[in-house]
Amino acid sequence: MTASLKASTLSLYKSHSPNRSPFSQKPSAGRRSLKVSALSVGDRIPASELAYFDSEGGKHTVNLAEICAGKKVVLFAVPGAFTPTCSLKHVPGFITNADAIKAKGVDTIACVSVNDPYVMDVWAKSVGSGNKVMMLADGGAVFTRALGVDMDKTNKGLGVRSRRYSMIVEDGEVKVLNLEDGGGLTSSGAEEILAALGSPLSKESFLSSTPEINVDNVQPFWGGPSTPVSSAQEGQIDVGNVKPFW
Repeated sequence: MTASLKASTLSLYKSHSPNRSPFSQKPSAGRRSLKVSALSVGDRIPASELAYFDSEGGKHTVNLAEICAGKKVVLFAVPGAFTPTCSLKHVPGFITNADAIKAKGVDTIACVSVNDPYVMDVWAKSVGSGNKVMMLADGGAVFTRALGVDMDKTNKGLGVRSRRYSMIVEDGEVKVLNLEDGGGLTSSGAEEILAALGSPLSKESFLSSTPEINVDNVQPFWGGPSTPVSSAQEGQIDVGNVKPFW
């Protein structure tokens, strides 16, 4: 290295913090970082690919924008497969009321979660979604981030997850959106979708119609052994008291 080149390199590093490379400096005050805002009514569904398993065990990828093109779709998201609120309240509500929802002209009901397709497949079988609700895996959170509804749960050991929401999409455009602040379930259930479609359902009727869950087949999201719950096996789960796991 020539003397002039050494001097130039030394001058470059001295102009920055002595403990930090000049190539890792923070952006200047006038530079703004890109931040995606959460979607809203009137927005269009992005062309993102998600994965799922069919009833015969075949793995597929599907473009969500193509599914919504020319159709009416109910799309809802949960923070994680096998989590209490999602398994006992949110997903069962849509399974139980799938026929009533589709009777209002809905072509497809789909659930999105930031999990891999293998987990979603086992979860689908556990909750009995069958052909009533598509269980779509957004493993890399690409779709979730495109919507601007991702939330960082790294401090709880869960990584990136999706905020809970439900929406009605017509020909790719969001017509109705129920977006929760986080993972709680207060306004994004099947009850609110049915009301938006013109078929209100009371909370009492909704809770009483929640199907019995075979908790023997539901594994905790952290992968440990499940704990038998005799009252749950008897169909006596008080779903009204189920709290979000975070």
